[in-house]
Amino acid sequence: MSVNKVILIGNVGRDPEVRYLDNGVAVATLTLATSERGYTLQNGTQVPERTEWHNVVLWRGLAEVAEKYVHKGDKLYIEGKLRTRSYDDQNGVKRYVVEIFADNMEMLSVRPNAGSAPMAQPQGQSAQAPQPDGEMPF
Repeated sequence: MSVNKVILIGNVGRDPEVRYLDNGVAVATLTLATSERGYTLQNGTQVPERTEWHNVVLWRGLAEVAEKYVHKGDKLYIEGKLRTRSYDDQNGVKRYVVEIFADNMEMLSVRPNAGSAPMAQPQGQSAQAPQPDGEMPF
C-alpha cells in the first residue's frame, strides 16, 4: 500500500494562470506560499522564518473556480497529490518540476462582498473525470 497525499494551507503568490485545452478542459496553475514561523532556541540561537513555494495545478471545475474567484494573496486550503515531471530547458539541460495536483480546494479568505463568491466551500474534484496521466500541456 502506498499513499501520495499533500495538504497545504497558504497564500496565493500570483493570480492563477488558466488555459483551456483543445477539448475545452480548463487547467489552472498557481503558486502557494506556506511559512514556518521563526523562533529562538533555548541557547539563544535564532531560527528565521522559512517560506516554501509550491506549484499547484487545478483541473476542470477547480480551475474554473480559481479563474473566477482566486487572486494573489488569498488564503487557500489545498488537498492533492505530488507529481514530478521533467523537461529540457533551452540549453538542453533536464529540469524537474514538482507540482501538487489538487483534488480539493477551499477558499479561506474573507472578502467584503463575500456574497458573490463561494467562500470556504469544498470544491472537490471527485465528481469530475480523472486527471490525465500524461505530460503536462504547458
